[in-house]
Amino acid sequence: MNQQLFEKVDQYISNLVAPEDSFLQETIQSLDDASMPQISITPTQGKFLQVMMLMCKAKRVLELGTLGAYSTIWMARAIPSDGKVITIEYDPHHADIASRNIAKAGLSDQIDLRVGKAMDLLKELIAANEDPFDFIFIDADKPPYTEYFELALKLSHPGTVIVCDNIIREGKVLDENTNDERVMGVQRFNKMLASNPKVTATIMQTVGAKEYDGMSIAVVN
Repeated sequence: MNQQLFEKVDQYISNLVAPEDSFLQETIQSLDDASMPQISITPTQGKFLQVMMLMCKAKRVLELGTLGAYSTIWMARAIPSDGKVITIEYDPHHADIASRNIAKAGLSDQIDLRVGKAMDLLKELIAANEDPFDFIFIDADKPPYTEYFELALKLSHPGTVIVCDNIIREGKVLDENTNDERVMGVQRFNKMLASNPKVTATIMQTVGAKEYDGMSIAVVN
C-alpha cells in the first residue's frame, strides 16, 4: 500500500511541477528498446536537480553515469546557452543510445559525452587543468563512490554543489554484515561524507515511483 501511495504522490508532483515532454518520454522508451536497465532518475528528481543548479547558478556541470541521458537532458536544460555539461559513461552501447537521445533533444552543442572509465576520465580532467564545475551529479557504479567524490572535489570550487544518488539502497545501508559491494560502497561513502571537512553535507531519503533510496547533497566549503 505504501509503495502505491508513494507512486501516486510522485505522479501528482511530477504532473504539477515536472511534466515530461516527448523528448524525455522517448528517452525512457529508448532504454526498453535497447534492453537497457530502467534506472534513470524520476521526473521529480530531474526537476530537483534543476532547482539545485539554479540555486548555485550552475554553468559548468559534470555528470558521472549517463545511461540513456535522461538526467543529462534535465540538467542541460537548466544551464545558460553558453553553459556545458560534461557527462561520462562507461558502457559504449549506453553512450551510443545516449548520444542519439541528446541529439533528438537538440542539446548536442551543450552536452559533451565522454566514454570510458570514470576514474580515468576524472584524472584526465584534473591533469588537463579543466575549469572547475559548479554542479556535479554522481550516479555511477557504487563501490568507488568515495574515490569519485574525492576526485570531484579536485574539480570543484567553493560553492560547488555535489549530489550523489542511490546511497540508501532500500535501507540496506543499515546492514553492517552485508556482503553486497554496492551497499558496502555507499556505506563507506556515507561515513566519509559525514567526516569530510571540505564540504557541508546532508543525506535525504527518497521515495516515489522508484524504490526507496536516498541522495546526498554537499556544498564545497
